[in-house]
Amino acid sequence: MHAVTLGPAGTYSHRAASAVADDVDFRESVTAIVEAVADGEFDRGVVPIENSIEGSVTETLDALADREVAAVQEIVTPIQHALLAQSPEFSVVASHSQALAQCRDFLESEYPDADLEAVASTARGVEYARENPDVAAIGHPANAEEVGDLHVVAEEIQDRTSNATRFLVIAPADERSDAGGKSSLVVYPNANYPGLLLELLEPFADRDINLTRVESRPSGERLGDYVFHIDFSAGLYEDRAQAAVAELEDIAENGWVRRLGSYDTEHVVY
Repeated sequence: MHAVTLGPAGTYSHRAASAVADDVDFRESVTAIVEAVADGEFDRGVVPIENSIEGSVTETLDALADREVAAVQEIVTPIQHALLAQSPEFSVVASHSQALAQCRDFLESEYPDADLEAVASTARGVEYARENPDVAAIGHPANAEEVGDLHVVAEEIQDRTSNATRFLVIAPADERSDAGGKSSLVVYPNANYPGLLLELLEPFADRDINLTRVESRPSGERLGDYVFHIDFSAGLYEDRAQAAVAELEDIAENGWVRRLGSYDTEHVVY
């Protein structure tokens, strides 16, 4: 199995991808990962989709709306952030924007004068800190030992100890499955009128299907026009799910409903 995820080596995405495949390649953006899987270049892609502190990863949502892929597994893993640097003296903290946001309270309290610099990934921040004594990075504490030259200045710096991230394992669209305990849809109703959102949600409520996430993103077509991402606790093989999605497709007849598929969840600790 050949997988692709956010690089370079050592990212949280890399650690999640290691639970899926031994052979892992890297890209610098989620969009590039989704495109590579959609084009059949890789068997699997692993992309972050939601963090318990900062919420949804919007680049992932937009990429899933733009490309045809299948969601075949969900990986949930705790996030253990540490501050890594060559010495306790530094003026810049560099990491992925999500990691910086997840450690906002700690950084404002302990390093209020440090400049915060967003980079492509946590691992890219670690590389930056390794090359520059004025830079500290945010990453998994094991990164310090893995890359050398860095020390753990502080551990468990995330604002909440319950910090966890959901990753979706994606595959080419023809591998979509209806089997699993959870399912994901992308819905573009191509309409805007009072009660539209209620109409989109009622088919699930009427059939006692729990919605675990509902998110809207701009469609890019015009102001006030949205794409909806819907996750629910049922497999697409179930009669009630099939009926709910069929009703949803009727409501969105001027647009489209994309079934990413059904999948199970694996909890990974590293």
